[in-house]
Amino acid sequence: MIKSIVAVITLAAFSATVHAQFSWNRLPEVKKTSFKKDSFNIVKYGAVSNGTVLNTESITKAIKACNANGGGVVVVPFGIWLTGPLELKSNVNLYVQKGAMLLFTNDKTKYEIVAGSYEGRSSARNQSPIWAKNAENIAITGGGVIDGNGDIWRGLTKSAVTESFWNARVKSGGVLSSDGKRWYPSEQFKVASETKRSMLLEPGKLLSDYTDMKDFLRPNLLVLTQCKRILLEGVTFQNSGAWNLHPLMSEDLIIRNVTVKNPEYSHNGDGLDIESCKNFIVEDCVFDVGDDAICIKSGKDEEGRKRGMPTQNGIIRNNLVYKGHGGVVVGSEMSGGTKNIFIENCLFIGTDKGLRFKSARGRGGVVEKIYARNIQMRNIDQEAIFFDMHYAVTFATDGVRKIDTTFGEGTPVFRDMEFENIVCDGAKKGIFVRGLPEAAIQNIRIKNTTLITDIGAELILADGIVLDHVKFESKQKDPVVLVHNSKNIEINKPVYPTDTKLFLKVSGGNNIKVDQTLVNTGEVAKW
Repeated sequence: MIKSIVAVITLAAFSATVHAQFSWNRLPEVKKTSFKKDSFNIVKYGAVSNGTVLNTESITKAIKACNANGGGVVVVPFGIWLTGPLELKSNVNLYVQKGAMLLFTNDKTKYEIVAGSYEGRSSARNQSPIWAKNAENIAITGGGVIDGNGDIWRGLTKSAVTESFWNARVKSGGVLSSDGKRWYPSEQFKVASETKRSMLLEPGKLLSDYTDMKDFLRPNLLVLTQCKRILLEGVTFQNSGAWNLHPLMSEDLIIRNVTVKNPEYSHNGDGLDIESCKNFIVEDCVFDVGDDAICIKSGKDEEGRKRGMPTQNGIIRNNLVYKGHGGVVVGSEMSGGTKNIFIENCLFIGTDKGLRFKSARGRGGVVEKIYARNIQMRNIDQEAIFFDMHYAVTFATDGVRKIDTTFGEGTPVFRDMEFENIVCDGAKKGIFVRGLPEAAIQNIRIKNTTLITDIGAELILADGIVLDHVKFESKQKDPVVLVHNSKNIEINKPVYPTDTKLFLKVSGGNNIKVDQTLVNTGEVAKW
């Protein structure tokens, strides 16, 4: 029995708010690609597969011929094909056959400095190995590999790798930081990194003004900007200098049966960053990367709010994630908003976090109507389900950000989500929720969930959190659930270890309800 029982009030209106009105039978629709059967083999345009001949011109000719034909299939046959950056054009399906690899050159002079976007801001970048802008009906398919040769771009932290790996990298060249704990590919990279040079495209600056920090402007492997009807299928994308796949301000995107790989030590080695896009499916894919695996973004701070393009109407299903800072992630650059995202039947093994939602003051934007079901997690390093408004990482694209502790346009909002049938076998914490004093995290329902973790749940600055039939198998039993400065919290039919000393501890807030019984601030619920 719960001690210190007080009068029960009705929370019917609150419960009705939390119950999201949606149906898994009415998922977003995504328009599909369609291509002519005409094929254009890159060998016919002079491409040579010997790992030394640069085939940029030959492959570009094949892509242009296919586009001029009204579309078709550009075939990359068996072999290793060395190339520089490639532009994908409308109505072209770049088909990389099984046993074929597009390997991008380690000659950095082949990558021009261009006006791009990174971490939600307009930035100077090295040209991406594969890119398209304003293209329509495009695809990369097949069973082959696209390799970004990322180690030529990356720095390396000593603590992230084995001693033998570190010694080999130092022996290969480059320079070390003054404390000897970080390796840089060049002195130029070191100076830009240690002096925190900005890559932001500022008024009055030319692209040539960034030449002295070129090595620092690591390219994303694939960037598709303002494109329509996109298909990525069957291919392995790997070894990017920064993010692997970055669709930006695009629509009708299908990513199916792809493998995305980056080394665990790769800084900003995200798998997939879907930014300010609408109508998309990510299904039957495998991710094993050095940062967030499947990530939803929509621009950063004032620039993202002015863009005003939420990432919306997405389906993420049947995916397997190995290493990554999060399995499915929203933020922290979510200033344009996110809504109508459906996540189901995914497996996370060994990620830092499972379902991860992150933001900070100054971002602004509304993240809402996110639904997840049938998610299995194992050996999660930190939290299984994570919401935090205090993301305190310093970015190369930060610039000056106005921080206001009152509610305004720069205040991020997370609200109206429902997660069900989540199983986590091993994590430091099952659920962590931390909002802002001016913006609590609102109306999140988690139901029919099992959490085998060290710590059960911590709810801080939250409003309208419902834990419905959640089974806690936590090592910490005093308390299993901590609620601090929160209100309208419902815990219905919890299951917990029989030797629990203290299930619930409440400090601050009001309307904390366990199985129809209110618990006052300062009181504890014991069994």
